[in-house]
Amino acid sequence: MTTPEAEQPQSVSSDGAASRPEERLERAVRAAEQALIEFEIAVETFRVEVENFSRLHHQRLGPMYARLEELDAEIAEVRAARTGDPEDLRVAQELRARVMPMPSVEELFHGWMDGEGLFPEASAMLTDQPVRPPQRVRPSEEARRLYRELARKAHPDLAQEEGERARREEFITRVNAAYGRGDEAQLKELAEEWAAGPVPQEQRPSRSEELYARLDWLARRKELLAVVAKDLEESAIGGMLRLAPDDPDRLLDEIAEQLLAEVARRESELAALRRQG
Repeated sequence: MTTPEAEQPQSVSSDGAASRPEERLERAVRAAEQALIEFEIAVETFRVEVENFSRLHHQRLGPMYARLEELDAEIAEVRAARTGDPEDLRVAQELRARVMPMPSVEELFHGWMDGEGLFPEASAMLTDQPVRPPQRVRPSEEARRLYRELARKAHPDLAQEEGERARREEFITRVNAAYGRGDEAQLKELAEEWAAGPVPQEQRPSRSEELYARLDWLARRKELLAVVAKDLEESAIGGMLRLAPDDPDRLLDEIAEQLLAEVARRESELAALRRQG
């Protein structure tokens, strides 16, 4: 009795020989790689288009949006001055706050902080603490003993091959850091680690396991790109761009006309309110 697998013919490669499972996996990986590359190109192309359209949108329409916000604030202020109503005053203050430029962090904390955060003097002043210089580290005698012992045993110059030298350099870097902190406990742990010897290399996965892992990574990478693409498409600028993918300039012209009409309408409203006052 033959099994269904036995009845199925083996795939044959171009030279007529039976194809190994690894060969089929390799073809699947290559196909998935090419598909992912094309998808990445499409997503990146759309991202650049959205970014460029966003920049153009801001350059051409930004002043119009700013003018509308200013008119909204002025209209609310004139109305609030006329009525004296607390709600009108609140709305006017809120709209004016949107128009006023926000001070930068540097302006708010000039001389108090930089890109790394508050200066020690500033932090001390805010917390009523004196500014203290960093304390000098004095390693204990045991820490010194451990350091000298480890340095003699693990020095990179004792290595006979490049791989071992790299291992020793990485280890000595950690030893130096622990000694610089005066960390006796860490030095003891490092001494135990060195005494245990190098960690044996893990057994390399088979070719099939590597290929399956590659396919899994490609699938997860595509899922992440799909999320990026969806976010771009659902963004405000992406949605606008989808309305006129072949002629975005025309779309900007149409929006500009609408904004100009709205600016004119609100200027007329503001003028009428001022005449009434």
